Amino acid sequence: MYFYIDESGHTGLNLFDKNQPVLYYGMLSSKINIDLVAEDAVKAMRKKFGVDRLHAAELGVGRLSEIATDIARLRKKHNIVFDLLKVIKKDHALISFFDQTFDQGLNPAVPWMWYWSPLKYMLLLKLQILFDDQLLEKAWKARINKNTTEANREYVDICRLLLSRAERLIGDKRAKEIMADALKWAINNPEDIHYSVYHGEDALQISPNLICFQSVIHTIARRLERSRTGATKIIVDRQSQFNVAQQWLAGFYRKGRGEVFPGGIGVPELDLRHIPDISITPTAGTNSVGLELVDIYLWTFKRFLDGKVISYELNKLLVGQAARGTTNEISIAGLEKRWVPYFEQLPDPTPEQLEKARKIIDIQEVRRAPHIMR
Repeated sequence: MYFYIDESGHTGLNLFDKNQPVLYYGMLSSKINIDLVAEDAVKAMRKKFGVDRLHAAELGVGRLSEIATDIARLRKKHNIVFDLLKVIKKDHALISFFDQTFDQGLNPAVPWMWYWSPLKYMLLLKLQILFDDQLLEKAWKARINKNTTEANREYVDICRLLLSRAERLIGDKRAKEIMADALKWAINNPEDIHYSVYHGEDALQISPNLICFQSVIHTIARRLERSRTGATKIIVDRQSQFNVAQQWLAGFYRKGRGEVFPGGIGVPELDLRHIPDISITPTAGTNSVGLELVDIYLWTFKRFLDGKVISYELNKLLVGQAARGTTNEISIAGLEKRWVPYFEQLPDPTPEQLEKARKIIDIQEVRRAPHIMR
């Protein structure tokens, strides 16, 4: 299969640009090389507008509407599928803080079950209550601060403020206890949390661009599994800042190809059986018809999701992909939508299950007792 990948909403490590709150990746896939089979059709569209490249932001709704039918025809003829992946940047800052602070492998004051089971998501949703936008931005700045001493000082201040706000967590005494214990331990052991990055390359690896690119890789794997075929070429839009990091990430996953790793009790496993076995190919948008087409789809979907007006013709273009493509969203709202019903629908435990749970809790409490700071 052939894959063509572009992004929109890029602000690098600045997650709090109010004009670009969401990072999007769009991906076109087909069993046929779109760069070859759609070249003549796209050349005709360019000629119509007198441009060297179809760039959606420059063409706008009006001119894109004139070629929407032609693009839809290409989609049908070559069985082109569009997938949309996105990250809510502000939410990524919160998730990043949570994963570094409450990872049971780093913070021994956190019980194993509260990070390696769906209880993790309950704790994350409660942590959100303690943050405001100003504190969240401060937490992210500390996360990407390469000055470890300075970053640790800021991190400890943030944890202390969160601890002072823990009284807001009403209705769940146990979650409040775990939250407080974890924050106290982090305050006293910031060097063991390793909250800040050490190098610029580390910062790129925790950027929303790379986090969302993980979703791209897994979406490619699902496409390959469904089609029962391999990847022939993976083309990404060439840009200076993230292509090297994207190649590193793709290579990292490729090393684990064929493996399935457990995700914890009740948490989805990490399935790498269908990870593509080829490198990605950064390519200039002027040299790939597939990148031109994915740019149009991505721009149109983004405009629709942002609540902006699109034409009847462009809406039909989106509808043509609605039942074919998939979406994936990394956000607090997405986690809440998935996991709150999960907890609400859990059946009442049997007496035997309660007894087993008490034994597990006792084991975990013995392990973390030396790390609890009263």
